[in-house]
Amino acid sequence: MTAAEPLAPRITLSDGTSIPQLGLGVYKVPAEQTAELVAGAIELGYRHVDTAALYRNEAEVGEGVCASGVPRDELYVTSKVWNDRHGVDETRAAFLDALDASGLDYFDLYLIHWPAPRQDRYVEAWKALIGLREQGLVRSIGVSNFEPHHLQRLVDETGVAPVVDQVELHPWLPQRDVRAAASAMGAAVESWSPLARGRVLEAGSRDREVLSNIAARHDKTPAQVALRWHVQQGLIVIPKSTSLKRVAENADIFDFELTATDMAEIAQLETGERTGRHPDDLG
Repeated sequence: MTAAEPLAPRITLSDGTSIPQLGLGVYKVPAEQTAELVAGAIELGYRHVDTAALYRNEAEVGEGVCASGVPRDELYVTSKVWNDRHGVDETRAAFLDALDASGLDYFDLYLIHWPAPRQDRYVEAWKALIGLREQGLVRSIGVSNFEPHHLQRLVDETGVAPVVDQVELHPWLPQRDVRAAASAMGAAVESWSPLARGRVLEAGSRDREVLSNIAARHDKTPAQVALRWHVQQGLIVIPKSTSLKRVAENADIFDFELTATDMAEIAQLETGERTGRHPDDLG
């Protein structure tokens, strides 16, 4: 297998490492399809794959990475600890389990998947991640689905800020408050559900009409316009698909630029609607 050149630029994180701005999300990708999908995406030019313990496909992500033939140090793999394994010892054990399952020597980025504030152990989990990084077992550490007050508590109690906050983010939910808080502490923001689980593309919707009109002006698809909206704002983005054709289409977003008018039209789509849970409501 001969992989194409990397498709996406890299963003430098606050710890001095860098992350490809576009990645492949594998949430709800069946394990039996994951290795082939990951290897195929890498062959297309992807260099960033995002998985988690919850997805139950860490082993297959590792298999696809190894099968790709691309040197490990040119690839970027993220995983996440689930809510039931928060705590210093529990989180460390969860990380080691995940790393063993993947068959990889290290993860580039390890995240706390949700703050799960009702159980109130995410600071303990964060302390475990700090220790893992200090021991050289993971390159970078961050969080997912953390609101500004969760982020601030980590810094207040440990003095260490995440390098990434991965949150639900799309034209309906631009997450201005989270982005401002993350920026203030030097954290990059990464978008999951960047197309609102495809709902901004639903036929007959106002959202689809707006994106389609912009797409026609650039000879692109509505999905490509929405993904370009993310990268043009400096966000990291991890769209998901089980179709390699769609995976390739999702990556074809670096050869055009949205105008100020385009961006203003997309801004009008904001409703505040989420496709997932609010972080304060889970756990």
